[in-house]
Amino acid sequence: MNAPDLFKSADREAIRSAVFAAEQLTSGEIRVYIDDECKTDVLDRAAFVFAELGMQNTELRNGVLIYIAMRDHKFAIIGDAGIHKQVGDPFWSKVREEMGNHFREGKFTEGIRFAVTETGKKLKEFYPRSAADINELPDDMIFGKGDQG
Repeated sequence: MNAPDLFKSADREAIRSAVFAAEQLTSGEIRVYIDDECKTDVLDRAAFVFAELGMQNTELRNGVLIYIAMRDHKFAIIGDAGIHKQVGDPFWSKVREEMGNHFREGKFTEGIRFAVTETGKKLKEFYPRSAADINELPDDMIFGKGDQG
């Protein structure tokens, strides 16, 4: 089964709504990218996707990518330079761990929503939303085919 088939329209809407709600708190941008597979290093693939999506182009360098390769059971969270400098690896590790707990129970939508919500809260601490904030990137999930190794 391909990754898009694993997420019903209600799941996609729940995740999109979580991204929208999180971004109402912050000037940061959050994207969710789901691949079918990842045959290379998951962080390398996530970094490639991050760059392909132009997430490094946010004004304050506060974009965050939640990357998941469904068939290979791999996932990563990458924060751009601005937010990573503020929170570091311990924050991302904590969110990944809890997200993984949800995934092990087969609760993929809940795991993604958890990661989005926690990321939004942390982004708010360092990059609160201003009246002039604009949504720089779309909130919808993105589905790829994966890398071929």
